Amino acid sequence: MRLTGFTPKYITFDCYGTLTTFPMAPAVLPLIEGRVAPEDVPLFVKDFRAYRMDEVLGPYKPYQRVLRDSWQRACNRWRIQYRASDADAIVDAVGSFGPHPEVPAALATLSAAYPLVILSNAADAMLTHNVDRLGADFHRVFTAEQARAYKPRYQAFEYLLDQLDVGREEILHVSSHLWYDLIPAHELRITHKVYVNRGYDPSVPFYEFAETEDLAGLPALLGL
Repeated sequence: MRLTGFTPKYITFDCYGTLTTFPMAPAVLPLIEGRVAPEDVPLFVKDFRAYRMDEVLGPYKPYQRVLRDSWQRACNRWRIQYRASDADAIVDAVGSFGPHPEVPAALATLSAAYPLVILSNAADAMLTHNVDRLGADFHRVFTAEQARAYKPRYQAFEYLLDQLDVGREEILHVSSHLWYDLIPAHELRITHKVYVNRGYDPSVPFYEFAETEDLAGLPALLGL
């Protein structure tokens, strides 16, 4: 997909993993040390991710609860004791995640030309700390708490479009997640999309996006 010549009314971003780091494995490791064999840790982390993906598909509940419930399911699967203090540590860790190294400079370049917006699977209070660390002036910040739905549910994207009062062809949506963002955006016929390929998901050209390995490549895709 070529973006040169396209002037979006807004650039909309996923936050966790796309703009901020999402080092869940390092956050989890101290909590399962001695309870999960070292060679099984990557599998445990994958299971925890899978349960988080499953938890956001049902009726809305706060993101803190999503994290706690998915953690409990992972513990149950691996037959280790669920400890509420571990879930609290994960919630605290997510709220502390900061930007990928190249993100602040890229956002500064982009914000000089376009209004920037976030659509995040997050709780308002948690996301505030993450957004503050990005060092950018965002036009709006939308969360699952406001939309009462998580991506990949269409309700989250429809809330964004309604609040901005724009058509699906008028925004550029940017994410490092295919399953949460780019696949549902494709199905909703959001025309312009960028995949920031940080290695979370395989690149699948069928979903019609431009691609960059990090956010530093986005200004060039737009001809800046």
